[in-house]
Amino acid sequence: MDFRQGLPPRARRALDHVAAGVNGPPLDPGLRITLNFHPDRVSGGLPILVALARDGAYHSQYVTGTSNGGLTAHPGGDRHRWESRIFGGVYDDAAPAERPLYGALNFRRQVVGAAPRFGSSHLRLTAAVLNRATFCYPDSAAEPTDFGVASAMPLIALAEADEQDPLNDYIESHVHAGVLLARDVEALVLDADYRGTPVEAAARQLPFPLEWHPGYRLTVTELRRHADYRGPEYARLGAQIAERGLLPPRLIGDAARTGRYALQDLKMVWHTLARFGAPEGAGTACRAVATSRGTGRGTACPGPDTSGTPALPYPSSAGLASGGHAPGVRTPNA
Repeated sequence: MDFRQGLPPRARRALDHVAAGVNGPPLDPGLRITLNFHPDRVSGGLPILVALARDGAYHSQYVTGTSNGGLTAHPGGDRHRWESRIFGGVYDDAAPAERPLYGALNFRRQVVGAAPRFGSSHLRLTAAVLNRATFCYPDSAAEPTDFGVASAMPLIALAEADEQDPLNDYIESHVHAGVLLARDVEALVLDADYRGTPVEAAARQLPFPLEWHPGYRLTVTELRRHADYRGPEYARLGAQIAERGLLPPRLIGDAARTGRYALQDLKMVWHTLARFGAPEGAGTACRAVATSRGTGRGTACPGPDTSGTPALPYPSSAGLASGGHAPGVRTPNA
């Protein structure tokens, strides 16, 4: 059975266009695409999780006009140009809701999701979504020439052989034909700092399980030590919004909602926190611990708060079913 037969014509043509130029081994069906985002931001005047529950779908920046990366999703913009090149012009005159959704392939099985530069939390999509996704490495902003699909995935070997800043170490994914929450999402994985907050309350209204990862946090001392990563002005801003000498992602979200700070500046603060305040289980640390304990690759590591539901290990033998993150520019200041 050809799973493409049930897809909208544009999505089918985009997948066929990419697949025609790809060779490589099939994708491990136990891997997942994740959509990293900040769960405490506002979209259309509503908290983002409330907006998700209302709409029942995850939207691209063409629809929302918001992004955790670059805002170039408009005719003549960079995102429009990149998509035209990658998908052979299939989406050039498409309606906003028809365009692909951006995420990343969690080939390193990180408990924080595949691309934490775009947010501390993530939606983990189902195995079936892999069949209607295309992939590129590096990020589409870098004009990549290497692509993949579920049936032919040469990108993991490229990414593993490359040396990137940890925030750039992801294989970009493009999900075609939409993401419906009830159909396409396995779980929402939140940073532990959101326990007991309105974010958790909103998350529990969504039609899929809520899981937790140990959480990001950075001391002001460490923040200042790494001031050269994004710039001393962002280290000063991070220290200003920190409480009791600690900076978790929740405080960056609180600052964003005041309207007193430039969102681009807060994004630089988040990048520093994400780079130097990652929990165990981000990158290779969790895999090493899991292996030494005999618990298997990808098992979530113990965090500061282990009550509730932990982030689950990825299934290793799930079959491919038939059937907001919007990464921005791939530069140190993106």
